[in-house]
Amino acid sequence: MAKIWVEAYGCSASFADSEMISGLIVNGGHSLAENEKDSDLSVIVTCSVKDVTAHKMVHRIKKLRSNPLVVAGCLPKAEQATVEKFSPKASLLGPNSLGKTLEVIRSTLDGIKKIELADTDVSKVGLPKVRLNPAVGIIEIASGCMSECTFCQTKIAKGDLQSYRVGDIVRQVQYEIEDGCVEIWLTSTDNGCYGFDIGSSLPELVQAVSEIKHDFMIRVGMMNPMYLPRIKGKLLEHFGNDKVFKFLHVPVQSGSDKVLKDMKRMHTSKIFYDVDSEFRKRFDRFTIATDIIVGFPTETEEDFAKTLDLINETRPDVVNLSRYSARSGTKASRMEQIDVDKVKQRSKIVFDLVKKISQERNEEWIGWKGEVLFDEVSNGITKGRNFAYKQVVTDDKVRLGQRVNVKIDGAAPNGLYGSIVS
Repeated sequence: MAKIWVEAYGCSASFADSEMISGLIVNGGHSLAENEKDSDLSVIVTCSVKDVTAHKMVHRIKKLRSNPLVVAGCLPKAEQATVEKFSPKASLLGPNSLGKTLEVIRSTLDGIKKIELADTDVSKVGLPKVRLNPAVGIIEIASGCMSECTFCQTKIAKGDLQSYRVGDIVRQVQYEIEDGCVEIWLTSTDNGCYGFDIGSSLPELVQAVSEIKHDFMIRVGMMNPMYLPRIKGKLLEHFGNDKVFKFLHVPVQSGSDKVLKDMKRMHTSKIFYDVDSEFRKRFDRFTIATDIIVGFPTETEEDFAKTLDLINETRPDVVNLSRYSARSGTKASRMEQIDVDKVKQRSKIVFDLVKKISQERNEEWIGWKGEVLFDEVSNGITKGRNFAYKQVVTDDKVRLGQRVNVKIDGAAPNGLYGSIVS
């Protein structure tokens, strides 16, 4: 029996995969190492969505390759040659091949490289797991997506949409709550199209999970704008449940419809404007996060100005900003690229703007009093979320999983500062 080190990078689905890989390892009779140096084998669950992320993955792979190594997740599926270039002996495990985890580990420990990148029919709902955070249950509700974005490797790595059944997800949520979780994340490559392949939908799932008779909160993960017109009405209705965080992550990527068409995003900027308007109108306080890519190959100065207009007019609480980087195997990587310095310049303009807006949005909460669920410990500090999923930090002593009433005394672009009130 071996001691195995597991580390993960990327989105919440990637971290969920790492929890399931750890669960399968423990169920298989192995133990989890406390650090990479004391392990017999390392597993790295990778992300390949951005160029800078891929470089980080390569750095970690090179550092871990002196011992037996399994490279899992999106990078080996999307860029097998890159992984093998830097670690020829590493075994490979795809994001939809978790059922092969123990076979791959056993073979690698025996000194035999094993490659399992093909999708298996094993559902990710119901697999054993070792949670990274005992207060949060991360539930993958689907794998793959329905999009074919010209800049993204996700389709290459995860394939077509495969939704998991509502009943199976509800049972998994019930198990997570009974095992001590006070917060549930519903996550996937794209929550917006959840259920379209099985005659269901995200609103149906949110309603079913909300009806579970326990005290917990639900965070609904990222959903692309193109599917929201189909589900928006019902989603607004079920977001009214007190168990659902008043939070949406809707990646618009650009304010220019021409660029969105070139990205093959299948939505217009108007869809994002409408979603922003309707959710903010329906709920007194609501947090909206989005993603912006600057420097897409066809983005002109006029297109960039439209992105700035969209940010100024909708004022999203959170913006995940990326400089466009060409990813291997994508259509956009074969387009003529914009000068790097110009992309950096645009990125700096957006960064300064969104930092200012985030600060102003958060300052609106100063003086607010209400319940905060403390769901995370980071660098010895326990952090919480209020009903709108705003991060709250306090110097007062609180326990992980505890709900307390807090008064907001200060704000920064990335969160709120408060003190406990009786």
